[in-house]
Amino acid sequence: MTSRKVAKRGFNLDYVMWLFMRLSALAMYVVGLTGLTAALVMGARTQTDLGTLIRWTFFQNPNHVFSSDIVLLDNFINQFWQITQITMVFFGVTHGLNGLRIVVEDFMGSTIWRTLWRGFIFFAWIFMTLVAVYVVLAS
Repeated sequence: MTSRKVAKRGFNLDYVMWLFMRLSALAMYVVGLTGLTAALVMGARTQTDLGTLIRWTFFQNPNHVFSSDIVLLDNFINQFWQITQITMVFFGVTHGLNGLRIVVEDFMGSTIWRTLWRGFIFFAWIFMTLVAVYVVLAS
């Protein structure tokens, strides 16, 4: 068993992705709190249940509020919420698959398998992101 080589100092993929993991977690908190605060301001305090409010917080899809008692749905159906939903999906998928990449690189000994897994994770990231954007824009 051989040990991994130490990465060079400065900007490299490991440092950039380490930084991305921290900033994407903060961005997901900001998007989630924005969705929660806006939903409460737009009338979710008295016109919806907790399950609908939590679904709206983390996945701002207008279909989540159609089944609630909210009278004015125009505030919940606009391009701003589609952009925040795409942002949340992008950060969430990228954050999760980067974590998978880190685990794979820690436990894969062969460079051939590590390269294959990196490629698989990259194509999975592209596929999941495109499907999620399609779902957001089609709903």
